[in-house]
Amino acid sequence: MKIDLDTYSGELGDTPDGGAGALLLDEIQLLLAEKRTSLSVLRTGIAILVLPLSVLSLLIATSRLYGTMDVLHFLVPVLSICGALTLLAIYLIVRALYKIHLIDEHIAKLKRNSTLIADLLR
Repeated sequence: MKIDLDTYSGELGDTPDGGAGALLLDEIQLLLAEKRTSLSVLRTGIAILVLPLSVLSLLIATSRLYGTMDVLHFLVPVLSICGALTLLAIYLIVRALYKIHLIDEHIAKLKRNSTLIADLLR
């Protein structure tokens, strides 16, 4: 959601703090942009997590067609890559959730300190 500064120009220009309201709105827009970035990292982490799960599902579904010892030289690298992708996905998901939580806390703090921001972000 893009905040239109022209709508609030009268309120922002008349503040005794010399336009700090516009600075607050810019800070909120920056925080929301960071939150969108974190959400896209979360989406990427979930997509990466799906890949090893689908590969393992395929291996389990076709396991009756091969002997494990016959294809062990293929299974070990595939399972290693799946494990690495799973760890990467978990890292991305946890980091994104943590950053989203921090950004939400920062926005809530700004909302508590400014009535203008509280009115804009309900």
